[in-house]
Amino acid sequence: MLLEFTKMHGLGNDFMVVDLISQRAHFDAQMIQRMADRHFGIGFDQLLIVEPPDLPNVDFKYRIFNADGSEVEQCGNGVRCFARFVHERQLTHKTKIKVQTKAGVVEPELGANGWVRVNMGLPKFLPKQIPFIADEPSELLYELELAQQEILKIDVVNMGNPHAVTIVPDVLTADVARIGPQVESHVRFPERVNAGFMQVIDEKHVRLRVFERGSGETLACGTGACAAAVSGIRRGLLANEVEVELAGGKLHIAWKEGDVVWMTGPTANVYEGRIDLRYFQV
Repeated sequence: MLLEFTKMHGLGNDFMVVDLISQRAHFDAQMIQRMADRHFGIGFDQLLIVEPPDLPNVDFKYRIFNADGSEVEQCGNGVRCFARFVHERQLTHKTKIKVQTKAGVVEPELGANGWVRVNMGLPKFLPKQIPFIADEPSELLYELELAQQEILKIDVVNMGNPHAVTIVPDVLTADVARIGPQVESHVRFPERVNAGFMQVIDEKHVRLRVFERGSGETLACGTGACAAAVSGIRRGLLANEVEVELAGGKLHIAWKEGDVVWMTGPTANVYEGRIDLRYFQV
């Protein structure tokens, strides 16, 4: 069976996007792992699937699978690419749509030159909302014990998926490869977590690296940028509008206490293709 797909990216965070409204296919974890392989498959951080919605007054359902085959709740760079994909594939003529995700409904709006603005919803901070195991909620940072009794100070934010944000002096020298996996799979995060490493340049500019659960470090993470900005604003370190600089480019994040988070950033098409799914079956 030949399946049409589009390869896209948001700031280098790359995706295989598949329309399962006009096509039919089933993916299991092993198939996704094989397709995600950058040497023997298509290569991507996440697989994005477009489906008909289950909810009324919603335009599409959006499912996200990491490169390891695990399904996750939300992807900020992915939802921007999703909005561009459904418009360019003429699945809708709307420039502002409502999209059902595992984390709730989000509302991306397509602008000029492939840029998309997204209402990412309200951030959540309570440990049970992350989820994160803690004796009680804290307005301060939590301490996370790593290997060799190393202590990492983190803030926890749920932006549709869970994030642990820590501030570092310099993202270029931060030991993301060593610390990221320890945070991602820490026992206090029962559903694992995305680990963000943020350097504050000034109140309107931060640099960020994110070790994503199920994918490893990526060139950009939209929900991670939202979580980092929210954490910095909440702690009085940042203004209400922040430029988040990632390895793949920049995102604009805006948030005020008690309000939704707005994310604005670019998208890009890489190529369109067709694959025979039999090659990726066990």
